[in-house]
Amino acid sequence: VLAHRTAAGVLAGRIVEVEAYLGPHNDPPDPAAHAYRGPTPRNSVLFGPAGHAYVYAIYGRYFCANITCESENKAGCVLLRALEPLTGVAQMARNRGLAAGGKSRLLTSGPSRLCQAMGLSRTAHNEMDVVDHASPLQVRDDGYAVGEVLVTPRIGIHEAVDWPLRFVLAGHACVSGGKNLKGQRIHLG
Repeated sequence: VLAHRTAAGVLAGRIVEVEAYLGPHNDPPDPAAHAYRGPTPRNSVLFGPAGHAYVYAIYGRYFCANITCESENKAGCVLLRALEPLTGVAQMARNRGLAAGGKSRLLTSGPSRLCQAMGLSRTAHNEMDVVDHASPLQVRDDGYAVGEVLVTPRIGIHEAVDWPLRFVLAGHACVSGGKNLKGQRIHLG
């Protein structure tokens, strides 16, 4: 669960879709990753410890949120692509400029919608430790048991598009592409 403690209350959603991006230490390195050419002032958080937010702007207007997941001096992250809204749904709708009571999918399906609904920005949230219980932005395990995930190629990129590094809760209404997704189904313990 991704949770954000805001002045308006807690906003939280179950993570139902992610994409992995590999660091330059992998063989082969991931040409679609922001870390591909090494550390820069923009991507330096990727080369730090695991469990930190990497938030960046796209199209000069929207944001995407990732969580670092490699050891220090190596880079790798998971892009948060979709959430199932759990708490603060009315505020998420306001943040998106939508009427309350609309489809959950319209709130948090897609990385930019997710950031908008959760009120995330690069200025306020980049580099936050999301595993620190004192942080306003956290990732928590709520014990939800996932029986099956669907592994597909990543989307919305131009390089290494065929790499099977996108993971979705199979058949979940909030994922990008919905019920028509094709890929390898993986059954989890």
